[in-house]
Amino acid sequence: MAREFRLRPSPIISDTTPQGSYNLDRRKFMRYSFNSAAGLITMASFGSIGFASLLMGTRDDAGGSNSISYWVPKGQEDNVWYGSKHLESMKKSDFVDDAATSSTGMSGAQGVWGGMPVTAIYVPHDENKDTSTSTGKPRFQFADGEDQTGAIIGYGGEIEEEAKWSVLKIHDNMIIVMSRCPHLCCIPGWQLVPNDFTADNWIPGGLDSGGNKLFCICHSSRFDPTVIEKNTNINKNTGAAFNYFGIKRTGGPAPVGIPLIPFQVNASGVIEAIDFEAEGVVEILDWYTFCN
Repeated sequence: MAREFRLRPSPIISDTTPQGSYNLDRRKFMRYSFNSAAGLITMASFGSIGFASLLMGTRDDAGGSNSISYWVPKGQEDNVWYGSKHLESMKKSDFVDDAATSSTGMSGAQGVWGGMPVTAIYVPHDENKDTSTSTGKPRFQFADGEDQTGAIIGYGGEIEEEAKWSVLKIHDNMIIVMSRCPHLCCIPGWQLVPNDFTADNWIPGGLDSGGNKLFCICHSSRFDPTVIEKNTNINKNTGAAFNYFGIKRTGGPAPVGIPLIPFQVNASGVIEAIDFEAEGVVEILDWYTFCN
């Protein structure tokens, strides 16, 4: 029997909306969203050509070819705040508006860019960074990343300190991460299920007990999108180890955290991923091969 998860109510649902009326079991999640084994949406719904065209991004006057689009799994249109924006270009103002409905001022959404599933996270970093670190006042934090033996790989703050990684520097109160779990390459979601790991609260330090986690519904890996660390992973094409900057893994079977994706907010407020090869940071290309 498939395990069943109850979706977290959308902030836009009124107090009179019946709760618990929409349920999603694991089989439905995989059918309506991404297939955990292959990272693909159900072929029966779109066909292989149609699916590929949807994932290859969009080109329009406002967002250009690098714009990140919202991705709303079939059946969740009424259960996420961006449910009516499927395949529209993400705008920073959308996240600011949604964050105003949250007790922590955080917001997140699933998206797709250039054939990759991504997650965008908005955190009121600029508003809170100069205040004392305390529960309920989220900001981005930097930490030492450790490998599975406990050896320290490096410090996440290098993205702020070294010009080589300036393309990853925190800006616009946002980060974008590749939405593939380093465990088995499933797609972790933003607060898809109501539990201790996805509750609307924030505790500093990347503790597993804190809320606002990215939660992989397949095997329960959790990630804190407010803690940036340097870590290491394996290039599955070559077998070589490589270092990367990403968000912290806080629990579950995933061995490491999820890598950051460079981005910018253009003059129209549209969120665009950056062509990192063109930016001269070729090493970043290795970061996205762990699920190949």
